[in-house]
Amino acid sequence: MVRDMPDNRDAREATMQRRRVIILGAAGRDFHNFNVAYRNDPAVEVVAFTAAQIPGIAGRRYPAVLAGPLYPDGIDIHDEAELEDLCKRHAVNQVIFAYSDVPHDHVMHLASRALSCGADFALLGPDRTMLTSSLPVVAVTAVRTGCGKSVIARWLSHRLRKSGLRVAVLRHPMPYGDLDTAQCTAEEREEYEPHIALGNVVFAGVDYADIVRAAEQEADVIVWDGGNNDFPFVRPDLHIALADALRPRQIATHHPGETVARMADVLVINKVDSARPEDVQLTEAGLRAVNPTAIIVRAASPIALDDPAAVKGRRVLVVEDGPTITHGGMPHGAGFVAATAAGADIVDPRLSADPELRKVFDAYPHIGKVLPAVGYSPVQLRALESTIEHSQADLVVAATPVDLARLLHIGKKVVRARYEFAETGEPTLTAIVDRFVDRLRHGGSTR
Repeated sequence: MVRDMPDNRDAREATMQRRRVIILGAAGRDFHNFNVAYRNDPAVEVVAFTAAQIPGIAGRRYPAVLAGPLYPDGIDIHDEAELEDLCKRHAVNQVIFAYSDVPHDHVMHLASRALSCGADFALLGPDRTMLTSSLPVVAVTAVRTGCGKSVIARWLSHRLRKSGLRVAVLRHPMPYGDLDTAQCTAEEREEYEPHIALGNVVFAGVDYADIVRAAEQEADVIVWDGGNNDFPFVRPDLHIALADALRPRQIATHHPGETVARMADVLVINKVDSARPEDVQLTEAGLRAVNPTAIIVRAASPIALDDPAAVKGRRVLVVEDGPTITHGGMPHGAGFVAATAAGADIVDPRLSADPELRKVFDAYPHIGKVLPAVGYSPVQLRALESTIEHSQADLVVAATPVDLARLLHIGKKVVRARYEFAETGEPTLTAIVDRFVDRLRHGGSTR
């Protein structure tokens, strides 16, 4: 009779005893958590990722080249709706929640689904998932999507470069390289194009340990420009978190936005120029309630049309930043505000919506008379084109940071609405950043 050698038997028993885990995600935080916490852990087997928020992720596979030697076939990605079936089929021991900008009750509903299957439910915290860099790191985060963090990240990178520092901008996981050859989605272009126009070097991808090391070879300081309302992947020396004065009651309502508000060194109340004074005060009170020690800065986000005269009295279709309008929960954004102020007659995009875009409006019934710039696939990009072309609008006002006229083949004039960061009153972000740079130059602590 042939028996297993002791080493082989031990290895088989260890494999059988591995804790089986599912990671709930949206093709970002989930992959990062796997890379830093589970990829090389022989005591854990991640049996699946699930997908939400971004269309077209379910049905794919996290590749073996990234998953590592414990996962020679990679890891399947399933729709989140399959959670219970996956838990039962794989006898799952633990479900990890790993995506962002969702209401707290959304997280707990998922927890209830996992618990009902007998599995534990958990979230991995900053200490377990943040990487450490040899460079100083300034992180820009937000309590909700659409607060204006990328505008401040761009301003910050410019300020640091004016101080003579080489800046590496790190973005949330997305394809990287040339924007055309990488076939970036509209959302990805929204995040990259403005940085590239400023001359910034942007680092992004999937394996952030490698990305941080690459950035360290080319820069003196790292700016983390976070996605959604997630906390940073890299441990910051200065953490700036934004809140939106137009959404004053959403300081502590969404995950992990409340976390970043509690963690931050500096809290910025943005859009004070377009919010009611009482809402600005309510935002500040909400921030003080969760983080009484942080410095609070007030900021404006002035909006300007490239050609306001072209808009006045014309029928206008407004295209807004996608995530802000969809899971960000805003009925409209900067484009609607600018077009209305310029005297435009706003055209409802639902009247010409392609079937693919009707799905978006059905999924997010809070959306007003604006068209979110969803473009996660060629099908959605063509749907955007069709919706715009078949509308009764004379022209388009585009408030997305991407160059819409270059991305889409449309016959209507596109007027861009641009918004920037402007300081209002004391204390200023300029003074805070300059003190940080001064401490950095003199070799003192940047904390």
